[in-house]
Amino acid sequence: MAEIKNYTLNFGPQHPAAHGVLRLVLELDGEVIQRADPHIGLLHRATEKLAETRTFIQALPYMDRLDYVSMMCNEHAYVLAIEKLLGVDVPLRAQYIRVMFAEITRLLNHLLWLGAHALDCGAMTVFLYAFREREDLFDVYEATSGARMHAAYFRPGGVYRDLPDSMPQYRTSSVRGPRDVQGLNANRQGSVLDFIDDFTQRFPKYVDEYETLLTDNRIWKQRTVGIGVVPPERALQMGFSGPMLRGSGIEWDLRKQQPYDVYDRMDFDIPVGKTGDCYDRYLVRIEEMRQSNRIIQQCVQWLRANAGPVITSNHKVAPPSRVEMKTNMEDLIHHFKLFSEGFHVPAGEAYAAVEHPKGEFGIYLVSDGANKPFRLKIRAPGFPHLAAMDEMSRGHMIADAVAIIGTMDIVFGEIDR
Repeated sequence: MAEIKNYTLNFGPQHPAAHGVLRLVLELDGEVIQRADPHIGLLHRATEKLAETRTFIQALPYMDRLDYVSMMCNEHAYVLAIEKLLGVDVPLRAQYIRVMFAEITRLLNHLLWLGAHALDCGAMTVFLYAFREREDLFDVYEATSGARMHAAYFRPGGVYRDLPDSMPQYRTSSVRGPRDVQGLNANRQGSVLDFIDDFTQRFPKYVDEYETLLTDNRIWKQRTVGIGVVPPERALQMGFSGPMLRGSGIEWDLRKQQPYDVYDRMDFDIPVGKTGDCYDRYLVRIEEMRQSNRIIQQCVQWLRANAGPVITSNHKVAPPSRVEMKTNMEDLIHHFKLFSEGFHVPAGEAYAAVEHPKGEFGIYLVSDGANKPFRLKIRAPGFPHLAAMDEMSRGHMIADAVAIIGTMDIVFGEIDR
């Protein structure tokens, strides 16, 4: 009887953010992948369609839930698209706050990517280290917006509110005594800006720790060097962006090439790879974390020295302050109209793209003059990357499929949106 060598295997879910919604069908010759077919239609949350039935401001929280690891970056593209159509001015302080939080979000994203990718390839410790730093950044999110993850903090015309003057502190409990709490609260005595500044001083040392664990680790290099190689020409043809494109050696970053908000005032470098393999993409993201830290430090220094409004004074777009609303009839009417009906956006179309942690995240918005989007199309960076799964994994072993999924930094909320 003939021996059957080729067979088909349902593979996954492997990555923590492909939690049961990525069905990868592998055609194998022994342990070697001949073909990889990603089936993605198992999450589908209909964000683009739901946005057509909500006002512009009500659709904003849906953005957090697309790529739920890069919350404020999704919001950023959405509010930029609305601002293009409205022609509204954004105060400078609000632009600095946006850029600072976009980079904090990049750190949150890359930390989860690093921990999950290392875990997928067999390294446990990095996951615990990365989540230690994520907790500090989530505390900043919560102090500023009121939510640890789904912040809904950005607004057309600025941000929801200014940075708080105090940082939440730990309290004594049955598991933490006064001495423990005193140590935990040592860097929480000042404002949120003070806490962020303290974090940026500590963070480079943490990145050094990740590199000590991985960069020259021979097992890590065996799992990533020469795996999933994408030449620069092919990366462009397949629509790659972000670290996937820069890992192949193409220096393309929207923060430099098409700067938005105050990125043109920031001093930072764009890391690029040489080989276009999983290891290069790892090195690119590690260096991106260091560069994001630099940008956050620059924003902190500017925000400390410059006060000012954080949202537009146009009350047809942004609500008046609570004091004005309670003392002035006209402001009360603005407040009521804004929260019951929303604002009307002039008819037209706009595309706004940001350098999201995973690549180019774009919002194509069509307005017919109503208070709701007529059409909304999301350009998710992870979608073309996952489409390249077949090409990147052919000829590799089953275990390499894990490293390739990890290097793509897949989150399914934005792919099957």
